[in-house]
Amino acid sequence: MSAIIADDTAGEVAMQPTVVEDELIAVIGEAGGAAASSPPKRRARPLDTRVTGQPGFVLHSYPHRETSLIIDVFSRDYGRIALVAKGAKRPLSKLRGVLQTFQPLSLSWSGKSEIRTLIAAEWVGGLLPLEKSALLCGFYLNELLVKLVARDDPHAALFDHYVTTLNQLAHQEPAPIVLRQFERALLKQTGVAGDFTRCTSSRQAVDPAENYVVDPERGPRLARAADSWPRVSGKTLLDMEREDYSDVVTQAQSKVLMRFLLAHHLGGAPLNTRQILIDLMQL
Repeated sequence: MSAIIADDTAGEVAMQPTVVEDELIAVIGEAGGAAASSPPKRRARPLDTRVTGQPGFVLHSYPHRETSLIIDVFSRDYGRIALVAKGAKRPLSKLRGVLQTFQPLSLSWSGKSEIRTLIAAEWVGGLLPLEKSALLCGFYLNELLVKLVARDDPHAALFDHYVTTLNQLAHQEPAPIVLRQFERALLKQTGVAGDFTRCTSSRQAVDPAENYVVDPERGPRLARAADSWPRVSGKTLLDMEREDYSDVVTQAQSKVLMRFLLAHHLGGAPLNTRQILIDLMQL
């Protein structure tokens, strides 16, 4: 399949997203606009002047001038980046049908500034579309990435986990388990979550029979009577480290724990899509 050049205005008009998708995209867009500068801006490499054929996904987009878009992209080797898609809002632009969320893309761009210029975009395929509750979960993943991943900070392993998670959601695997696994991977890959198998204060192995709290900055320690943080069993911590959520107690405790840890690392910023999920699905 040939790549679509960014300023090409030929082609058919893409189908418009549903009302629900429009509202959720707006939620992500508003969150992204406010939160894009929140994570620390770490650049692991000099900004490349030209990149071709990079795997990536659109996390959200927002209008830029009269006919263009700014797209927030999660790429495999360059992390989360901002691209200007010139002419993408024109009625006959082929990019309207390509720059969609949850679609695997091959992207090419150029430029040295923080917002680079999209040169070409090609739909790669290989993923089933997200529908119904899975679509809501997908927007939740995107909001987490926008708010917790710094720009220009590569996370190849997290990118691969994102692709796996989209596949799991598309195949209707249990959403609570899939989301807990992604949340945990996100915090680990961004360097804000440590090992759940050892108590940080004593360096002793976590005991499955004991109760613990997790210090968001340090890790697990034995629970105390005065603690207000969520209490979880040692078994839950060990299950989470093994990505084993088969136990219903582990599912319940991990949900509360991850909500607490995410709230801390978000610095109080609300997760709009999570509230929708809580209201609709109690995830």
